[in-house]
Amino acid sequence: MRGVVFDIKSFALNDGEGIRTTVFLKGCPLRCAWCHNPEGLSPKSELYQKVGCADCGLCRRPCDHADCAPHGRCLHICPKNLLRQVGVEWDTDDLAAELLKKSDIYEMTGGGITLSGGEPLMQPEFSLELLKKLQGRVHRAIETSGYARKETFMSIIQECDFVYMDLKLCDREEHKKYTGVYNDRIIENAYALKDSGIPHKFRIPLVAGITDTEENLRGLSEIIGDSQVELLSYNILAPAKYKCVGREFSDLIDGERPVNAVTSLFKSAILRK
Repeated sequence: MRGVVFDIKSFALNDGEGIRTTVFLKGCPLRCAWCHNPEGLSPKSELYQKVGCADCGLCRRPCDHADCAPHGRCLHICPKNLLRQVGVEWDTDDLAAELLKKSDIYEMTGGGITLSGGEPLMQPEFSLELLKKLQGRVHRAIETSGYARKETFMSIIQECDFVYMDLKLCDREEHKKYTGVYNDRIIENAYALKDSGIPHKFRIPLVAGITDTEENLRGLSEIIGDSQVELLSYNILAPAKYKCVGREFSDLIDGERPVNAVTSLFKSAILRK
Protein backbone atom coordinates (compact mmCIF):
# COMPACT_ATOMS: atom_id res chain seq x y z
CA MET A 1 0.00 0.00 0.00
CA ARG A 2 1.34 3.41 -1.00
CA GLY A 3 0.43 6.83 0.37
CA VAL A 4 1.54 10.45 0.07
CA VAL A 5 3.39 12.10 2.97
CA PHE A 6 4.37 15.76 3.00
CA ASP A 7 6.61 15.77 6.06
CA ILE A 8 8.14 13.50 8.71
CA LYS A 9 9.24 15.28 11.87
CA SER A 10 11.57 13.46 14.23
CA PHE A 11 11.90 14.36 17.90
CA ALA A 12 8.44 15.96 17.98
CA LEU A 13 7.35 17.01 21.47
CA ASN A 14 3.82 18.38 20.95
CA ASP A 15 2.08 15.46 19.26
CA GLY A 16 1.79 13.08 22.19
CA GLU A 17 3.70 11.82 25.18
CA GLY A 18 7.49 11.47 25.08
CA ILE A 19 9.69 11.95 22.04
CA ARG A 20 7.80 11.04 18.89
CA THR A 21 8.02 10.98 15.12
CA THR A 22 5.07 12.70 13.46
CA VAL A 23 4.05 11.65 9.96
CA PHE A 24 2.10 14.30 8.07
CA LEU A 25 -0.18 12.78 5.43
CA LYS A 26 -1.18 14.84 2.42
CA GLY A 27 -4.77 15.85 1.74
CA CYS A 28 -7.57 17.30 3.86
CA PRO A 29 -11.35 17.45 3.23
CA LEU A 30 -11.68 20.63 5.33
CA ARG A 31 -10.71 24.15 4.34
CA CYS A 32 -10.39 25.81 7.73
CA ALA A 33 -9.97 29.56 7.33
CA TRP A 34 -7.12 29.50 9.89
CA CYS A 35 -5.30 26.38 8.60
CA HIS A 36 -1.57 26.57 9.39
CA ASN A 37 -0.56 23.68 7.08
CA PRO A 38 -1.68 24.81 3.60
CA GLU A 39 0.91 22.46 2.09
CA GLY A 40 -1.16 19.58 3.46
CA LEU A 41 -4.48 20.52 1.86
CA SER A 42 -4.06 19.03 -1.61
CA PRO A 43 -3.74 15.23 -1.82
CA LYS A 44 -1.21 15.63 -4.63
CA SER A 45 2.49 16.40 -4.59
CA GLU A 46 3.20 20.10 -5.17
CA LEU A 47 5.93 22.70 -5.23
CA TYR A 48 6.76 24.69 -2.10
CA GLN A 49 8.73 27.87 -2.73
CA LYS A 50 9.89 29.94 0.24
CA VAL A 51 9.83 33.73 0.01
CA GLY A 52 13.09 35.32 -1.13
CA CYS A 53 13.43 34.30 -4.77
CA ALA A 54 16.05 36.40 -6.61
CA ASP A 55 14.56 35.43 -9.99
CA CYS A 56 17.92 34.15 -11.19
CA GLY A 57 16.29 31.62 -13.48
CA LEU A 58 18.52 28.69 -12.56
CA CYS A 59 15.61 26.49 -11.45
CA ARG A 60 13.94 26.84 -14.87
CA ARG A 61 16.86 25.33 -16.76
CA PRO A 62 16.32 21.72 -17.94
CA CYS A 63 17.49 18.99 -15.57
CA ASP A 64 17.28 15.20 -15.49
CA HIS A 65 16.12 14.72 -11.87
CA ALA A 66 13.07 12.46 -11.73
CA ASP A 67 11.53 14.32 -8.77
CA CYS A 68 11.75 17.64 -10.62
CA ALA A 69 9.90 16.57 -13.77
CA PRO A 70 6.33 16.94 -12.40
CA HIS A 71 7.00 20.54 -11.38
CA GLY A 72 8.88 21.81 -14.44
CA ARG A 73 11.51 23.27 -12.10
CA CYS A 74 14.80 21.97 -10.75
CA LEU A 75 14.44 21.51 -7.00
CA HIS A 76 18.16 21.09 -6.36
CA ILE A 77 19.89 24.06 -7.95
CA CYS A 78 18.45 27.06 -6.06
CA PRO A 79 21.40 28.90 -4.43
CA LYS A 80 19.11 29.87 -1.51
CA ASN A 81 17.57 26.41 -1.21
CA LEU A 82 14.08 27.89 -1.51
CA LEU A 83 12.42 25.08 -3.46
CA ARG A 84 11.22 21.71 -2.27
CA GLN A 85 8.63 19.13 -3.16
CA VAL A 86 5.86 18.56 -0.63
CA GLY A 87 4.28 15.19 -1.12
CA VAL A 88 6.39 12.04 -1.43
CA GLU A 89 5.01 8.56 -2.02
CA TRP A 90 5.84 5.95 0.61
CA ASP A 91 5.16 2.24 0.79
CA THR A 92 3.82 1.19 4.19
CA ASP A 93 6.55 -1.45 4.62
CA ASP A 94 9.31 1.07 3.91
CA LEU A 95 7.75 3.77 6.06
CA ALA A 96 7.18 1.42 9.01
CA ALA A 97 10.80 0.27 8.80
CA GLU A 98 12.02 3.87 8.72
CA LEU A 99 9.88 4.89 11.70
CA LEU A 100 10.96 1.92 13.80
CA LYS A 101 14.63 2.86 13.52
CA LYS A 102 14.07 5.09 16.56
CA SER A 103 12.33 2.42 18.65
CA ASP A 104 14.91 2.69 21.44
CA ILE A 105 14.26 6.42 21.81
CA TYR A 106 10.50 5.90 21.89
CA GLU A 107 10.83 3.24 24.55
CA MET A 108 13.17 5.30 26.73
CA THR A 109 10.98 8.43 26.63
CA GLY A 110 7.52 6.89 26.49
CA GLY A 111 7.09 8.26 22.99
CA GLY A 112 6.02 6.75 19.69
CA ILE A 113 4.52 7.52 16.28
CA THR A 114 1.79 10.07 15.54
CA LEU A 115 -0.12 10.29 12.27
CA SER A 116 -1.16 13.83 11.41
CA GLY A 117 -1.84 15.90 8.34
CA GLY A 118 -3.51 17.22 6.40
CA GLU A 119 -5.95 14.59 7.51
CA PRO A 120 -4.93 10.93 7.99
CA LEU A 121 -8.54 9.87 7.37
CA MET A 122 -8.18 11.15 3.79
CA GLN A 123 -5.87 8.17 3.18
CA PRO A 124 -7.70 5.58 5.31
CA GLU A 125 -6.33 2.39 3.75
CA PHE A 126 -2.76 3.64 3.95
CA SER A 127 -3.19 4.90 7.54
CA LEU A 128 -4.84 1.67 8.66
CA GLU A 129 -2.18 -0.57 7.12
CA LEU A 130 0.65 1.53 8.55
CA LEU A 131 -0.87 1.46 12.04
CA LYS A 132 -1.26 -2.31 11.85
CA LYS A 133 2.38 -2.74 10.86
CA LEU A 134 3.39 -0.74 13.94
CA GLN A 135 1.08 -2.64 16.30
CA GLY A 136 2.80 -3.99 19.40
CA ARG A 137 6.09 -2.39 18.44
CA VAL A 138 5.52 1.28 19.28
CA HIS A 139 2.89 3.59 20.81
CA ARG A 140 0.57 4.82 18.06
CA ALA A 141 -1.37 8.10 18.09
CA ILE A 142 -3.39 10.05 15.56
CA GLU A 143 -4.35 13.70 15.15
CA THR A 144 -7.63 14.05 13.25
CA SER A 145 -10.50 16.37 12.49
CA GLY A 146 -12.83 13.38 12.76
CA TYR A 147 -14.37 14.16 9.38
CA ALA A 148 -15.05 10.76 7.82
CA ARG A 149 -17.72 8.09 7.69
CA LYS A 150 -18.18 6.56 11.13
CA GLU A 151 -17.09 3.13 9.86
CA THR A 152 -13.83 4.58 8.54
CA PHE A 153 -13.24 6.61 11.69
CA MET A 154 -13.81 3.64 14.01
CA SER A 155 -11.67 1.24 11.98
CA ILE A 156 -8.68 3.55 12.29
CA ILE A 157 -8.97 4.77 15.88
CA GLN A 158 -9.31 1.16 17.03
CA GLU A 159 -5.73 0.68 15.81
CA CYS A 160 -4.52 3.66 17.88
CA ASP A 161 -3.29 3.83 21.45
CA PHE A 162 -4.28 7.49 21.72
CA VAL A 163 -6.47 9.85 19.68
CA TYR A 164 -6.30 13.64 19.42
CA MET A 165 -9.45 15.02 17.81
CA ASP A 166 -10.16 18.63 16.88
CA LEU A 167 -13.45 20.28 17.71
CA LYS A 168 -13.78 23.70 16.15
CA LEU A 169 -17.34 25.00 16.01
CA CYS A 170 -20.53 23.57 17.49
CA ASP A 171 -22.90 25.54 15.24
CA ARG A 172 -23.53 23.65 12.01
CA GLU A 173 -23.76 26.66 9.70
CA GLU A 174 -20.78 28.41 11.28
CA HIS A 175 -18.77 25.23 10.84
CA LYS A 176 -19.68 25.15 7.17
CA LYS A 177 -18.76 28.83 6.76
CA TYR A 178 -15.32 28.58 8.31
CA THR A 179 -14.25 25.02 7.42
CA GLY A 180 -16.11 24.28 4.20
CA VAL A 181 -18.02 21.28 5.61
CA TYR A 182 -20.90 20.66 8.02
CA ASN A 183 -19.98 19.18 11.39
CA ASP A 184 -22.54 16.34 11.50
CA ARG A 185 -19.96 13.60 10.94
CA ILE A 186 -17.51 15.21 13.33
CA ILE A 187 -19.97 15.40 16.20
CA GLU A 188 -21.16 11.84 15.57
CA ASN A 189 -17.57 10.61 15.64
CA ALA A 190 -16.78 12.67 18.74
CA TYR A 191 -19.48 10.82 20.68
CA ALA A 192 -18.31 7.51 19.20
CA LEU A 193 -14.77 8.28 20.37
CA LYS A 194 -16.01 9.05 23.87
CA ASP A 195 -17.87 5.72 23.98
CA SER A 196 -14.97 3.72 22.51
CA GLY A 197 -12.86 3.44 25.64
CA ILE A 198 -9.80 4.53 23.64
CA PRO A 199 -7.66 7.13 25.48
CA HIS A 200 -8.21 10.48 23.82
CA LYS A 201 -8.10 14.25 24.10
CA PHE A 202 -10.15 16.87 22.29
CA ARG A 203 -8.44 20.00 21.02
CA ILE A 204 -10.04 23.39 20.37
CA PRO A 205 -8.14 25.92 18.24
CA LEU A 206 -8.77 29.40 19.60
CA VAL A 207 -9.42 31.80 16.71
CA ALA A 208 -10.40 35.32 17.68
CA GLY A 209 -14.09 36.07 17.25
CA ILE A 210 -14.80 32.67 15.69
CA THR A 211 -14.04 29.71 17.93
CA ASP A 212 -13.26 31.59 21.15
CA THR A 213 -16.77 32.93 21.77
CA GLU A 214 -18.71 32.13 24.94
CA GLU A 215 -21.49 30.44 22.97
CA ASN A 216 -19.10 28.21 21.04
CA LEU A 217 -17.02 27.19 24.04
CA ARG A 218 -20.13 26.36 26.03
CA GLY A 219 -21.49 24.27 23.15
CA LEU A 220 -18.24 22.38 22.68
CA SER A 221 -17.93 21.73 26.39
CA GLU A 222 -21.30 19.96 26.26
CA ILE A 223 -19.95 17.64 23.55
CA ILE A 224 -16.64 17.10 25.34
CA GLY A 225 -18.22 16.21 28.66
CA ASP A 226 -15.69 14.54 30.96
CA SER A 227 -13.08 13.92 28.27
CA GLN A 228 -9.71 15.66 28.37
CA VAL A 229 -9.44 18.88 26.40
CA GLU A 230 -6.67 21.22 25.26
CA LEU A 231 -6.98 24.78 23.98
CA LEU A 232 -4.67 25.60 21.08
CA SER A 233 -3.44 29.11 20.35
CA TYR A 234 -3.81 30.49 16.83
CA ASN A 235 -0.61 30.39 14.78
CA ILE A 236 -0.07 33.99 13.66
CA LEU A 237 2.65 32.87 11.23
CA ALA A 238 0.20 30.77 9.19
CA PRO A 239 -0.63 33.40 6.51
CA ALA A 240 3.01 33.60 5.39
CA LYS A 241 2.99 29.96 4.27
CA TYR A 242 0.13 30.32 1.78
CA LYS A 243 2.10 32.20 -0.87
CA CYS A 244 4.68 29.39 -0.77
CA VAL A 245 2.15 26.97 -2.27
CA GLY A 246 0.38 29.48 -4.50
CA ARG A 247 -2.66 30.01 -2.29
CA GLU A 248 -4.25 33.02 -0.62
CA PHE A 249 -5.00 33.18 3.08
CA SER A 250 -8.66 33.52 4.01
CA ASP A 251 -10.12 37.00 4.37
CA LEU A 252 -12.42 35.62 7.08
CA ILE A 253 -9.58 35.81 9.62
CA ASP A 254 -8.42 38.94 11.38
CA GLY A 255 -4.89 37.96 12.36
CA GLU A 256 -4.45 41.06 14.53
CA ARG A 257 -7.57 40.56 16.62
CA PRO A 258 -6.82 39.27 20.13
CA VAL A 259 -8.42 36.10 21.46
CA ASN A 260 -11.72 36.90 23.16
CA ALA A 261 -11.30 37.70 26.85
CA VAL A 262 -14.23 35.41 27.60
CA THR A 263 -11.87 32.51 26.92
CA SER A 264 -10.19 33.03 30.28
CA LEU A 265 -13.55 32.73 32.01
CA PHE A 266 -14.28 29.34 30.53
CA LYS A 267 -10.80 27.93 30.25
CA SER A 268 -10.75 26.68 33.82
CA ALA A 269 -14.22 25.18 33.43
CA ILE A 270 -13.41 23.45 30.15
CA LEU A 271 -10.09 22.21 31.48
CA ARG A 272 -11.62 20.94 34.73
CA LYS A 273 -10.82 17.33 33.79
